Order: sequence, then structure tokens, then C-alpha cells
Amino acid sequence: MPYVVTENCVDCRFTDCVEVCPVDCFYADAKQLYIHPDECIDCGACEFACPVKAIFNEDDLPAELRSWIDINAERVDASDVSNITASEEPLPTAAAKKASLGL
Repeated sequence: MPYVVTENCVDCRFTDCVEVCPVDCFYADAKQLYIHPDECIDCGACEFACPVKAIFNEDDLPAELRSWIDINAERVDASDVSNITASEEPLPTAAAKKASLGL
């Protein structure tokens, strides 16, 4: 099953996960990253690279985060989203968001 980016990524956009992805399946808008479910090869490298614990294997998603499966699938095709293949600076709000998550 593919991996899924969840709400912890909103207002962060750390790209540590993008750096370790062997297939460039990450997409980004102005607020966060998403994983293309048809491009993800389920390697799991991204899950451990994410500094805000925003990435889960679809099978391991807590019930309250299951809606993020559809959000990722829909957002990767949106006009304001583009494929991201290299590390970028996190959003200016990323450090505060990470701290608010206790990470």
C-alpha cells in the first residue's frame, strides 16, 4: 500500500522525505506535500525521514487520518500542485509547527 502525507505536514513542508524518495512521487502546494499513490513504490524511506511524523503507510493510518488517503490522491492532480524532486527550504512556519507537535 502507498504511503500518505497527513495533517502534520500542513504549514511545514520539510523536504527530508523528498531527498530519500527513489521515485520522485512527492508533490507540493503552498502549504504541504502529498504522495502520488500510483507512483509510490512503498519503500518506506520517507516515513522515517519526516521530522514531523506526517507520513504513514496507508495500512497503518489511524482511523482519524484515513481521509488523507483521498486528500493525497486528489491533490496530486490539482492545478496548484507540482512534482517536487529536490530539497527545498521548509515554510517559515515549519519550526513553530514542529514545536507545537512536541517534536
